[in-house]
Amino acid sequence: MIANEQLSLWLKVFAMKSLKPAFFSALSLVILFLSSPVFWCQMEDPANWSVDLYESEEEGKVDLVFECKLDPTWKVYSQKVDPMQGPVPTYFEISLPEGVEKPSEVNECDPIVEYDPNFMVNLMFFKKVGYYWTTLDLSGVSATDSISGVYTYMVCNDEMCLPPTDIDYKISATEIKPASKRPRYCPPKRPEGDKESEEEGEEERLIWIFIMGFGIGLAALFTPCVFPMIPMTVSFFTKTSKTKAEGIRNALLYGFFIIFIYTGLGLTLTAMFGVDVMNVISTDPYFNVFLFLLLMIFGASFLGAFEIQLPQSWANKADKASDRGGIIGIFFMAATLAIVSFSCTGPLVGGALAGAATGSFAAPTAVMLGFSIALALPFMFFSAFPGYLNSLPSSGGWLNNVKVVLGLVEIGFAFKFLSNADLVLQLGLLQRELFIAIWVAVCLAIAIYLFGWITLSHDTKVERIGVFRFSVGLIFLTLSIYLLPGMWGAPVNLISGFPPPTFYSEWSGTSHGATSNDSSHAGGHVEALYRDYDEGMAAAIEEGKPMLLDFTGWACVNCRKMEEQVWTDSRVAQILNEDVVLVSLYVDDRTELPEDEWRKEDYGGKEFNIKTIGKKWSYMQASKYNRNAQPFYVMVDHDGNQIGGSAGYDSNPEVFIDYLKYALSMFKKIQIN
Repeated sequence: MIANEQLSLWLKVFAMKSLKPAFFSALSLVILFLSSPVFWCQMEDPANWSVDLYESEEEGKVDLVFECKLDPTWKVYSQKVDPMQGPVPTYFEISLPEGVEKPSEVNECDPIVEYDPNFMVNLMFFKKVGYYWTTLDLSGVSATDSISGVYTYMVCNDEMCLPPTDIDYKISATEIKPASKRPRYCPPKRPEGDKESEEEGEEERLIWIFIMGFGIGLAALFTPCVFPMIPMTVSFFTKTSKTKAEGIRNALLYGFFIIFIYTGLGLTLTAMFGVDVMNVISTDPYFNVFLFLLLMIFGASFLGAFEIQLPQSWANKADKASDRGGIIGIFFMAATLAIVSFSCTGPLVGGALAGAATGSFAAPTAVMLGFSIALALPFMFFSAFPGYLNSLPSSGGWLNNVKVVLGLVEIGFAFKFLSNADLVLQLGLLQRELFIAIWVAVCLAIAIYLFGWITLSHDTKVERIGVFRFSVGLIFLTLSIYLLPGMWGAPVNLISGFPPPTFYSEWSGTSHGATSNDSSHAGGHVEALYRDYDEGMAAAIEEGKPMLLDFTGWACVNCRKMEEQVWTDSRVAQILNEDVVLVSLYVDDRTELPEDEWRKEDYGGKEFNIKTIGKKWSYMQASKYNRNAQPFYVMVDHDGNQIGGSAGYDSNPEVFIDYLKYALSMFKKIQIN
């Protein structure tokens, strides 16, 4: 009977996915076969570790080598990862025979430094192979001596993370392999001819960083410090050059030097603070607070609170040097523009560099290259075609309007850096609702300003506003209205990933935990009332409902997608709020258990060193349900028995609804019997 109902369930699922009738019968049989316990509940095990001794390059010594081969798309983290950023760093505990000196450190290859979508910061990790080693002097050991210990690691892909794993190892201290058999690679380094796959993602990121810089450069053009300089500079080149060709050449040199100066600025800052400065910007909470304050100051200066300028003597010296003429004179003309316009370009340059936080020289170079090209193009274009100068709008109060709008936008972006710091430190100061409220206020302020309903002290009074200004104001007004429901839990997918995640919310008074299972939320809001198995079971028995176990994780991207895309379906929400007792068990919860509850368990060739709440739930999921990936959903009866199979991530609400309904029907049959 159960097999028929399972077949019926799978038939419904595939019918909804619009499979062609010719394939329907065969596919349903394949799916039924794969849904059997042998195939349906497989343990994820993407890491294959080996521990060996090899002859060292240092005479008379040996290398203890830890090698972790990873399945495609998976990664293991560096030993140097800050655990405050989210993942557990790889760690090695080494017990040596008596008399053998303990090594000072375990070496590792140069890690990849990239943005990690699981933890929303830049992190250090390895793909394909994690390779670690340390050098030992084992000259005095005997045949009975051994080397033992524990290594701890955590693996993730772009959609999920597996709980941290502790593995005991023990090898003979005298079984030393020749150096010729030792693997000779250090991921992520590859041969010169095999860089395409490694660099593909980096190239795509750099393109977007360049486009971002170009856009910010275009914005800088329409500021009071830069825009009036275009006709003045072009007129100078056309009037002082003997021929048109010479004028065009000088203008091209001028544009080149603008690009050279700003791109050189990005490289200089990175060289001064180290190649890793961009990574620090994106991950260090205190540096993020500094950037928040800096951008707030820049934003206030754009609003006219004060003027930020470089020393006037710099401008005077650069202007004097520009009188020399020739190539050197043109260079100092470009330098004069950079110095004089700093009050407008400086805040935008700072924001551009902060936005290019990827941890390499290439990122600040790309963003400054884009910025400077956008800044230089008009000077070069209008020098080549001076007749088009007449098409430029005249300078006036509208330039200050642009500056004010940019200032308000910069203030809004400043709160992104404060949010980064708040998320890392888990202070709960800037949760999702407040962040969205700030951006609603910023967008509304821009719209009101552009409509002319408010003016600042340095604004030029305008009797009527133009169509373009009105249209831009309308866009910001629309954006503020769109964002408004996000303060009450709406997904606001247009800015997905920009505000804090939905679980970092004060809706229920905590960052993610629920405080209410009230059916009034059936319109789309669901949160688990319980995070403990025993408490959830007691409530399920008392209420006469089955318990739905939600094995999840703080860093689980697909868990968040299920909560935001599937649980918000009104039909799903109604079932979760009214028909079951929902219990969320976080497998990466690092809260320590009482010491008397510590224990070690073995399952599936893995050892679980259970000292934290997360390890407890991780072991439960693996040992009872033979799964260790999240999200994972299991409905259980009052005896703790699994009913109705299980479910994982699927963005189609219909699939989850069918699973829930089938499991509920099985529970009702058990209750009747």
